[in-house]
Amino acid sequence: MSPIDTNKEEKEILNKYRNLLRACSDKTDKKDKKLIRKAFNLAVDAHKEMRRKSGEPYIYHPIAVAHISAKEIGLGATSIACALLHDVVEDTDYEIEDIERMFGGKIVRIIKGLTKISDVFDQDISLQAENFRKMLLTLSDDVRVILIKLADRLHNMRTLDSMPEQKKLKIASETLYLYAPLAHRLGLYPIKTELEDLGLKFTNPDIFKSISSKLNETKVERKKFINKFILPIKSSLKENNIKFDIKGRPKSIFSIRKKMEKQSISFEEVYDKFAIRIIVDSDIENEKSDCWQVYSIVTDFYKPNPDRLRDWISTSKTNGYESLHTTVMGPEGKWVEVQIRSRRMDDIAEKGYAAHWKYKGVTEKESSLDNWINQIREVLENPESNAVDFIDDFKLNLFSSEIFIFTPNGDLKTLPKSATALDFAFEIHSEVGINCLGAKVNGKLVPLSHVLNSGDQVEIITSKKQKPKKDWLRFVVTSKAKTKIKSSLKVEKKEIASRGKEVVERKLRHLKVKLNRKTETELIKHFNVNTSLDLYYKFGISSISNSELKGFVKIKTAGWYETIKQKIYRGGRSITQSKKDNKIIVFDDNEDVLDYKLAVCCNPISGDKIFGFTTVEDGIKIHKTDCPNSIQLRSNYAYRILKAKWVDKETIDFIATINIRGIDRVGLMNSVTKVISSQMHVNIRSINISSEDGIFEGEITLFVHNVTFLNSLNEKLTKIDGIKEIKRTYKHI
Repeated sequence: MSPIDTNKEEKEILNKYRNLLRACSDKTDKKDKKLIRKAFNLAVDAHKEMRRKSGEPYIYHPIAVAHISAKEIGLGATSIACALLHDVVEDTDYEIEDIERMFGGKIVRIIKGLTKISDVFDQDISLQAENFRKMLLTLSDDVRVILIKLADRLHNMRTLDSMPEQKKLKIASETLYLYAPLAHRLGLYPIKTELEDLGLKFTNPDIFKSISSKLNETKVERKKFINKFILPIKSSLKENNIKFDIKGRPKSIFSIRKKMEKQSISFEEVYDKFAIRIIVDSDIENEKSDCWQVYSIVTDFYKPNPDRLRDWISTSKTNGYESLHTTVMGPEGKWVEVQIRSRRMDDIAEKGYAAHWKYKGVTEKESSLDNWINQIREVLENPESNAVDFIDDFKLNLFSSEIFIFTPNGDLKTLPKSATALDFAFEIHSEVGINCLGAKVNGKLVPLSHVLNSGDQVEIITSKKQKPKKDWLRFVVTSKAKTKIKSSLKVEKKEIASRGKEVVERKLRHLKVKLNRKTETELIKHFNVNTSLDLYYKFGISSISNSELKGFVKIKTAGWYETIKQKIYRGGRSITQSKKDNKIIVFDDNEDVLDYKLAVCCNPISGDKIFGFTTVEDGIKIHKTDCPNSIQLRSNYAYRILKAKWVDKETIDFIATINIRGIDRVGLMNSVTKVISSQMHVNIRSINISSEDGIFEGEITLFVHNVTFLNSLNEKLTKIDGIKEIKRTYKHI
């Protein structure tokens, strides 16, 4: 290991600090710079002995977070100081009181929000989800906490290469599942895009490299096409004396991959790999008409796709995003997405909430983003006790498309796509939702589960006698509705459980058994419930009969022989045989041999990269690392993840499903089955074939040995005349 050059590092720290000051020079005065210098000096002193995993001085990280906050998000001096200090209380000897004494109440409030929670949480919840929930609780107090946290996450993702493999997967999965959608919701599109691309880079490196290299290969050709496309538009805009900028940019790797997966197409078949953005220098009062004028000029040259017009100027998105989008047919028969917006709109699209504050009061429009933060305040202040449930509910409203619904008085409400009449009721007020009896949509009576469409006018019918039902959770989609329904059901469940406890206490007294803590634990185990609340609730709704309770008492008072016999044979179940004599998959660094099951969502086979996930009821489930559900599992339940790998066991067969598409012809199916059964000697578990208008499609489930064997089979099938596409498919759970 080479010696550390401290002089060189000190110069580099100073350079980074000067770059930070340059990044915020347009929004800081002499007093602001003094505050930033004070925070910088404290951070340098606090972290002087610390180093990152990469070996570089730790102070590089807070300076980088401050630079992102200033340059890429557009935050001011207070936020920059907080970004410099964000790890001081957590990682050094300085206390929160020291920060308050030196910097005052405003900065200390933000630092408290940024300091990670170090309490020991209950083991039945995810630490990541709980930390994320507590972080979100600061959202309604000061949104800067979230913005700085996103800057912190972005820099961590940019420097993730130095982390161990398991840590990379956990952090990247968490980023895709929680942080990228949050950046999107706060209008930070460039940050959201980079988080998604970096998340893909570490969760699926092969796909990321493949798309990245293909984008680089077509870079020159793409640039020529863009120049050719914008040439006539530029000339016409100048003739009309419109001041403008035109930019051409490729779509993100993540969005290209998403489109490939969604439409089952190759990279070459993704037609809109880039977008053209036209930014107009326009006064606030004229920007809408100027944008439509530019749209008119663009469509004079290129024919628009009427189904692809998106007007977010008349009604902005809930994160404040305003823009006019259209897709037009460009030269060489290629579709091109064109985005048209004013300079103000572009600033908000790039910098999100920070830019929105700059324009607050300039326009009469009330911020949709402010409305959203106000709407979720109730959800944040009354979360479910289970942090994972809370995050799942909250996430529903992060990445959703929007619809616009009118009240009977003509007020406009924004809801996520697929929202129901009941969601609308809760959107008006929690009490309206709880007492919702029915709804009228456009004057017609509809069920509560009726899915709304943009432009619907909805009237809610209420009754004080109405109470939330468990079935409501099946069709509501907003986090506010879900949280309020769960909360109401929980209160009702507690009331029923309280009555149930009195019932069981009375019945046990007749059977000469006292209800104490030990008896309660035995009852929970005997009736296979999770908590005492579930147990007493079952008694409250008369789900457990008198004879079943007598059976429990009989076992409790019986000898050891009867107890063991009941444990083995009760319910017709027997103790499962251990797989320890069948060593196929080993776990963790010690290569432990444990019981496991293969997950049906991705059907891993020998040779696939895998991990173990500890479930509540089914023990360890084995998933592929690129399983459709792996992002959510790694993000929400990182503490349940086990390292796993295959050992040699070539004689064991595994299930794999392949999808075959091609041009139909006589004898094609015979050729396929001949290769599978006769040449490769593979057993077919199931086969499902359909043909329509000359196109053949089939799904075949096979027993194979490993990935190499499956790839070899696919190669042989590809050579059959008429077969155009073969891919392995998975099921979502």
